[in-house]
Amino acid sequence: MADRWLVVGLGNPEAEYGGTRHNLGHDTVRRLAERLGATFKPHKAQAQIADCWDRPGGTPLSLVLPFGYYNTSGGPVQSVMAFYKVPHERLIVVHDDIDVAFGTLRLKRGGGSAGNNGIRDIERRTGSPDFYRVRIGVGRPPGRMDPADYVLKKLTPKEREELDVTVEHAADAVLDIITLGLEAAQNRHH
Repeated sequence: MADRWLVVGLGNPEAEYGGTRHNLGHDTVRRLAERLGATFKPHKAQAQIADCWDRPGGTPLSLVLPFGYYNTSGGPVQSVMAFYKVPHERLIVVHDDIDVAFGTLRLKRGGGSAGNNGIRDIERRTGSPDFYRVRIGVGRPPGRMDPADYVLKKLTPKEREELDVTVEHAADAVLDIITLGLEAAQNRHH
């Protein structure tokens, strides 16, 4: 059996922040669970986790939605990595990114946090920036709007419709990183 991968979707509590740019990571991982027929269950690692495979008889995955807030995702991610004994090279984090054009994807491994506090907390708590990122572009805020206000603002129906397509592509990109590798996934999704 192949080694397990962790796929983490960043977001805030759904009741208050569902439908915002900052919850697109959660949206993507939930969509992936639907596709794979997986069910989330609360886990002692401060997260909801759905264990499944990328395809029948394929690679085992644990889909992870950290409890709490986006900017403090590092603790739950560290706990899940320790529980499953998964190294950084089999960790994929899905998150929104204001430095990526609206509705586009960018895939990478490692690098800095670029001011993303959720990514910064994961790097700090897990001891390394060397994990995969599926970055969902939400574009820069208009005018002088504070980026924090922008990512926490509810999506308009038109934005939601466009980003629902991007979420589908992000779910595809996660599976492509696992099955094809980063370079082939980048060629397909960039």
